[in-house]
Amino acid sequence: MDFELTEEQRAFAQTARDFAQAEFAPHAAHWDEEGIFPKEAIAKAGELGFCGLYAPEAAGGLALPRLDATLVFEEMAAVDPSTTAFITIHNMATWMLGTWATPAVRDHWGPLLTTGEKLASYCLTEPGAGSDAASLKTRAELVGNEYFINGAKAFISGAGSTDVLVLMARTGDAASGASGISAFAVPADTPGISYGKKEQKMGWNSQPTRTISFDNVRIPADHLLGREGEGFKIAMKGLDGGRINIATCSVGAAQGALNAAQQYMQDRKQFGKPIASFQALQFKLADMATELVAARQMVRLAA
Repeated sequence: MDFELTEEQRAFAQTARDFAQAEFAPHAAHWDEEGIFPKEAIAKAGELGFCGLYAPEAAGGLALPRLDATLVFEEMAAVDPSTTAFITIHNMATWMLGTWATPAVRDHWGPLLTTGEKLASYCLTEPGAGSDAASLKTRAELVGNEYFINGAKAFISGAGSTDVLVLMARTGDAASGASGISAFAVPADTPGISYGKKEQKMGWNSQPTRTISFDNVRIPADHLLGREGEGFKIAMKGLDGGRINIATCSVGAAQGALNAAQQYMQDRKQFGKPIASFQALQFKLADMATELVAARQMVRLAA
């Protein structure tokens, strides 16, 4: 497949590169060291459309192809993979809500999320249901015109600092497996929701990660995404793009590392000359660049 980019795509990538250098580069290390969630910078990304890159136009998004979205994410991740990774998760949750929410819920949340004025979290993982997501136990029971939600989610990016939760919960019986899971849009400040302490991580500290507990949380029935029993399918469709997003962040981070290595090799001198002149190090850098190009091509093929 030919990945030659159009002039429009190149210009879009350049816009993302310039934005990241101006808004992320001066602060990224400080954000990570201090555990600061840079909501103002994310909102500025939203002003450029970066918070709703592939969300449908009906929700206020740009409805771009996934390849175009990877160009933006890669450029930002080359400067700050932690903050960019959250933005990709927000994009995924925004796309899910914009695609499957009722018109009323979509019309309320869509413009707020795609502009970055409000932020979204994706809530699938539980203490006992990670890769085996179909075994999740959080329950949503329909009583009249409301769902009552009880359970817990773990390792949720942005939890405690976002505004709406795209939540997967079981509406079928315990033996229903994937077919008994439904998806919901849950306002993050709904009574009965509580948040755990920030997880201690070795990196990506500019995005908070917490557990979320649900104790008789009541939401209107029209906050269901799609139909009952479609939640697992919706969650997996979200992850189809979400995995491309995170892979793109890895490529971007690798590019940032390669850029830093090149600059260091020009600046560092030994025996009176830059270490970039030493053939052994040139070979090492060439191997790094080769693997990076291969990774980028793989991600763009998937996109």
